[in-house]
Amino acid sequence: MRQINEAHVARPGLAVVEVAAADDETAFAIQELVAARCAIAPTDRTVREPDEPGVRLRFFLDLDQAPDA
Repeated sequence: MRQINEAHVARPGLAVVEVAAADDETAFAIQELVAARCAIAPTDRTVREPDEPGVRLRFFLDLDQAPDA
């Protein structure tokens, strides 16, 4: 995965969320659960890291915006 950019966490309320899960379905379910509570910049793909189990998913959230804003 790419490095986290300073702009992604430039102020309170912004966060980078990384999910490790057994499969894509589980990772995307977690993303959907968070999206129901706050504004996110979702992703549509997961990553398999060499020598690590499962998949990884990263998305960005903003606690200061309403979902679907």
